[in-house]
Amino acid sequence: MNTVSLVTGGSRGLGRSAALNIARKGGDVVLTYLGNREAADATVADIAALGRKAIALQLDTGKVADFTGFANRLRETLRTWQRDSFDHLVNNAGHGEVASIEETTEAQFDNLVDVHFKGVFFLTQTLLPLLADGGRIVNLSTGLTRVSAPGWSAYAAVKGAVEILTVYMARELGSRRIAVNVVAPGAIETDFFGGAVRDTPEFNKFFAGMTALGRVGVPDDVGPMIASLLDNDNRWVNAQRIEVSGGQGI
Repeated sequence: MNTVSLVTGGSRGLGRSAALNIARKGGDVVLTYLGNREAADATVADIAALGRKAIALQLDTGKVADFTGFANRLRETLRTWQRDSFDHLVNNAGHGEVASIEETTEAQFDNLVDVHFKGVFFLTQTLLPLLADGGRIVNLSTGLTRVSAPGWSAYAAVKGAVEILTVYMARELGSRRIAVNVVAPGAIETDFFGGAVRDTPEFNKFFAGMTALGRVGVPDDVGPMIASLLDNDNRWVNAQRIEVSGGQGI
């Protein structure tokens, strides 16, 4: 691949799997982490073991005011590759909030919007001058924009906004030959929402029962798809919502 990809939230879960699969395809990675530097360093080391280069940078994707400073740090980091641009942006970082519509607080709602929608919009905007023409953007959504589960209304709604944003990004960035797609995972066993799907038997059983393949997913069910969308073999895939859920809710 011989590229440089930026993966937000790349120290754990789906982001980590995406970063490792990018490296397996021959790409280098800049990954961001929120607070767990140890996990970020472990991912960097695993990528180095694959023979590729990775660098970890701290970023809170819910704080738009920090994005200009992050772009400056990224610009400095790219000098490692003797480059002034990167090739791929994977907007993966996120978290979950589970509450009924009646019980959702304004703080929970605002936090979801800030990280999953506002953060994606303005981080992409801020980094566009550093993203190479002919590059790729992959945003992350959820299978819960297509099928419903009680308690996920606010989370699913902001992810629905990301799906619409993806179409508009593809339209507006087409003149720069930048393809933009959105990947919608089903329920995955990660530490997302405190590891609820992975560690809570009731959650796991509920979502496994909704899935045609009879189980919930693991990060390496999704990471290869994210990496494949960055590959030139998929250069004509654009403005698409691609669900990777094992057939959840069919």
